[in-house]
Amino acid sequence: MKNYSGIGSRKTPLNVQKVMTQVAQDLSSQDWTLRSGGAEGADKAFELGSIKKEIYLPWQFFNSNPSQLYSPSALATVIAERYHPAWDSLSKPAKLLMARNTHQILGQRCNNPVKFVICWTPDGAEKFTSAATGGTGMAIRIAIDLGIPVFNLKKLNTLNRLVEYIDTLK
Repeated sequence: MKNYSGIGSRKTPLNVQKVMTQVAQDLSSQDWTLRSGGAEGADKAFELGSIKKEIYLPWQFFNSNPSQLYSPSALATVIAERYHPAWDSLSKPAKLLMARNTHQILGQRCNNPVKFVICWTPDGAEKFTSAATGGTGMAIRIAIDLGIPVFNLKKLNTLNRLVEYIDTLK
């Protein structure tokens, strides 16, 4: 199965959101399935352009999203705890959001990783995350650890690198 994660900041600039929607449309036409999380900004932009999608929600009707993939699994929660630098300081809703991010990378049963991640974060995180990466950092850290390429649209030439990478998967 051809899965990718389309994620990012709720504060993704509108011009980048338009690019995300177009990229999602292009990938849908090539039979790729989006994994995302139903948040405002980047997630919704990717979802808007996608035909086949797995939208993982921290709880039912998060942001009025009708996806039936809600309430992260116990395994996703254990994995999220491993990758979050301050897990014990998070509220229960924040823990659910972080566990949801695990599913965005690893799928419903946490055993089917995506082929790549496309995102936008304020710091352009691809190989390392910082406090500025925000909640998207959880998914990026899992991807980095598993050797999954991350393409951050904050960086120049990201689309060219993405196209070249997808060509290697054919």
